Amino acid sequence: MKKTACLLSLFILVLSLVADAQLNKYIVRLKNKSFNNFSITTPSQFLSQRAIQRRTRYNIAVDSTDLPVTQRYLDSIRLAGNVIILNTSKWLNQVLIQTTDAAALNKINSFTFVAGTIAIAPFATPSPELVNKKLDMPGSSPAPLPEGPTNPADANGYYNYGASNGQVKIHNGDFLHNHGFRGEGMHMAVLDAGFYHYLSLPTFDSMRLQNRVLGTWDFVENNASVDEDNSHGMQCLSIIAANLPGVFVGTAPKTSFYLYRTEDVASEYPIEEQNFAAGLERADSLGVDITSTSLGYSQFDNPALNYTYADMNGNTTISARAADYAAKKGILNVVAAGNEGNSAWHYIITPSDADSVLAVGAVDTLGNIGSFSSYGPSSDGQIKPGVASVGVRTAVANTSNGLPVYGNGTSFACPNMAGIATCLWQAFPEVNNMTIIETLEKSATKYTAPDNRVGYGIPDVKKAFVMLQRITFSKQATLNNCKIELALAIKTDNSMQLIVERKLPLETVFTSLPPLAMGSNFSLQNFVYADPVVLQNEGNIQYRFKMVIGTDTTYTLDSLTVLWPASCIPVNPENKYLVGPNPT
Repeated sequence: MKKTACLLSLFILVLSLVADAQLNKYIVRLKNKSFNNFSITTPSQFLSQRAIQRRTRYNIAVDSTDLPVTQRYLDSIRLAGNVIILNTSKWLNQVLIQTTDAAALNKINSFTFVAGTIAIAPFATPSPELVNKKLDMPGSSPAPLPEGPTNPADANGYYNYGASNGQVKIHNGDFLHNHGFRGEGMHMAVLDAGFYHYLSLPTFDSMRLQNRVLGTWDFVENNASVDEDNSHGMQCLSIIAANLPGVFVGTAPKTSFYLYRTEDVASEYPIEEQNFAAGLERADSLGVDITSTSLGYSQFDNPALNYTYADMNGNTTISARAADYAAKKGILNVVAAGNEGNSAWHYIITPSDADSVLAVGAVDTLGNIGSFSSYGPSSDGQIKPGVASVGVRTAVANTSNGLPVYGNGTSFACPNMAGIATCLWQAFPEVNNMTIIETLEKSATKYTAPDNRVGYGIPDVKKAFVMLQRITFSKQATLNNCKIELALAIKTDNSMQLIVERKLPLETVFTSLPPLAMGSNFSLQNFVYADPVVLQNEGNIQYRFKMVIGTDTTYTLDSLTVLWPASCIPVNPENKYLVGPNPT
């Protein structure tokens, strides 16, 4: 990850210039966290055990950014006058307030612990009937699926995906599902504009019956209800969580979720980025593994607040900085690249510019690029988007009965990829978030020749799985009392087979040795293989290790060579190789 650059001065100046009477929600920037009630030596007071475990697993230190905003400062701000505190960001050390009290604002600015205030949004938003332009994606109005079966049942698969068959299998996501990786035990936060009727649509029956919605919060209205709001988040959620066998199945249907509304579809102001930061922080404190964010920002209702392409450098906007902080805490952030490909803006939007997120562009199930998908790179030269997933004619749940319809947008490519990444990380939780991103990119179709439309291309999680399995593999050979012992370790289960092959001196082909017994659960398994071979002449014995994963794939893990020394040569006047015992 890059170090967060101090590129905020211009951004703050622009925001300050628009601090007029119509903007009555403010960010209060704080100088420090002095007089804090908490200490980094007792993280259990402000982080869940799951969040602490994530930091421990990936060797991430708890630091001052983990500390909540100083309560004494919040009390002073609240008591300055007619002031309502809406939320806070501990990572950015700032407070979102609402006030029309000019005297209170002046008093807040006079506090020694305040670095400044920034007007960020109007007190009253327009009518809720207005549609937010960033969610009104080109061609995104859901279209009905054709009548009749969308795809035939997969006789060898765990799921019959129905309408979502193409968007799952373009990444070989069924490979993960078939081997038991469907999101179990993984926690994801979806940050969006609302999750309309997720409590009643049959698309989410399994998720509800199994109590896999772990929490909700509306950062716009500051309450826990997100069921009555915009349907955009519900449709994104359906791409991951749907479980209607033969009709519509998501990319990680066994995942557990936190559902956060951070977006106000009635208007477009940077306050939504502050809500996003607050949402990420809540997700982090609860121990979330992965986030899916189909939101983005470049142009606002007040043009004076607009970003420029130069701002898309990963270090300027509130949302990009928050996303990178989340990544530093070990969270894997998947973000839509934007739908500006046909617009004058043309480029990616924030927070997809953040350097430590997986930004996702849109293709169809055949790999053709969606014309609306935003162009990279970021203004500081990062390859953006990082990868591509299905965002053209994506199967999503409709709002009336939850059955699948077609929709377009990187908003839908993002959760499709997020579900795929979740199942891959479920298999290999010992590697960190950035390793998962890097592996997905390396497995993609254009890794050796990335471009500004699909980045590294379309990931193949079967290839990614093999890459990560290789990371876990270790081997060692020892010669004890002229007996060769091979110590092997790899993540595997009883649907897979580790085959040891051997080639003796003067032999031209490898011969398979008796198979190793696999444990039933996918885990790191250790094997000791005692090879009874005895050679009469000094020479090299070559070993090769192959992995057979069901009928899906066979590949060579690694090899090694053992020198049979002269000291182990038995007395044998005929000068021949001896192989024993017999039979071997």
